[in-house]
Amino acid sequence: MGKTAITIQKGQQFPLTIKRLGINGEGVGYFKKQVVFVPGALPGEEVVVEATTIHPKYAEAKIKKIRRSSAHRVTPRCPVYEQCGGCQLQHFDYQAQLEAKRDIVIQAFERHCRIPVEALEIKPAIGMEDPWHYRNKSQFQVGKRNENVIAGLYGMGSHQLIDIAECVIQHQATNRVTAIVKTILEDLRIPIYNERKRTGIVRTIVARVGFHTKEVQLVFITAKKELPRKELLISEIQRRLPEVKSIMQNVNGQKTSLIFGEETFLLEGEEYIQEVLGDLSFELSARAFFQLNPVQTVKLYDEVKKAARLTGHEKVVDAYCGVGTIGLWLAKDAGEVRGMDTIREAIEDARKNAARHGFHHAVYTVGKAEHILPKWVKQGWRPDVVIVDPPRTGCDEALLRTILQVKPSKIVYVSCNPSSLARDIDRLSKTYQVDYIQPVDMFPHTAHVECVVAMQRVDT
Repeated sequence: MGKTAITIQKGQQFPLTIKRLGINGEGVGYFKKQVVFVPGALPGEEVVVEATTIHPKYAEAKIKKIRRSSAHRVTPRCPVYEQCGGCQLQHFDYQAQLEAKRDIVIQAFERHCRIPVEALEIKPAIGMEDPWHYRNKSQFQVGKRNENVIAGLYGMGSHQLIDIAECVIQHQATNRVTAIVKTILEDLRIPIYNERKRTGIVRTIVARVGFHTKEVQLVFITAKKELPRKELLISEIQRRLPEVKSIMQNVNGQKTSLIFGEETFLLEGEEYIQEVLGDLSFELSARAFFQLNPVQTVKLYDEVKKAARLTGHEKVVDAYCGVGTIGLWLAKDAGEVRGMDTIREAIEDARKNAARHGFHHAVYTVGKAEHILPKWVKQGWRPDVVIVDPPRTGCDEALLRTILQVKPSKIVYVSCNPSSLARDIDRLSKTYQVDYIQPVDMFPHTAHVECVVAMQRVDT
């Protein structure tokens, strides 16, 4: 059935009933059988909208008036919620967010997977007891407004810096550190980077906290290596922020949207801060990837453990292993863990993490899983369980092919994007059956939803 060519005009106003939430947290409705996406609108609402952008197959619109409001609409806690765009669902009651996220998973499987949704067990999403102040790391761009130093995020679809004094999803420690550092930069008149003129020094303030240890790491991203009044800056931070155990500098002189540059060095204190997850402890360096919501990470990894159902003998592959967190979480119950990642620093960290915890049966290799797995099989080492935790784009096609050739008895798929998950499951479903899909809410008040999928080989 071909989609009707779009007939809505830009600027046109019309009534709309919102049917569901889209994958980016926007309301979805239909006007004359044509799909319309409306940011800020909630399922069940009747709204009058104005078309803002027309695409060949759909239109985007903004709310002009809410005629009938959802019973789940709430007042956002954040004063700059509308401008910032960092969260998409603060105006939606948290319990209703969890139901909508499960629905986003269902929609993805309806659209991208041939298995009938009725045949899948998609469990209720696992939420947080307290869905606020959960992020352990903030990366705020720095700018000037009049003579004041401001720090925050660029507004939705604009290049205007929104000053965020208190982010309600950031851990209080990162909010406090960022606020005081802004004052110190202002007091010492340290030059702030101006993106348009490409002048000044300090571009970004990155703050990361260990939830368990309360240690804070502060990273200044600077346009040049020279940091004026550096000694004064360090002594002021030490005096006013004793919780900061690590002060780092990273140099990024490029005109880029990437935050970090290649060169990182220690200004004061330790190179690392410590964090604890369950029984495991981790050293976090400035560039190390670590899950942003430690409270939910424990729940996520426990779900991976549940899905793997290890008995103490299995050979486990942790593909896309990063610093080794998932493999180490399972190591006590596995015969052997082997992980791989293309990022050399991550593998070095994974090896250190394994050694620190005494897991000598956890082995880490730099490279792509699709290259390494077949070599191991040739050498006579065949995995029983393969765990994949790919980026948003999903698993590499070559890796899916490799898994189908290697035929482990179980696959545990950890996903941060329901669309690519459904597509990959479709590809694996000839050989594997889906036991269940467990959504986990890692980022309350945003449209993100993670899933853990337990799959087992169908022996024909």
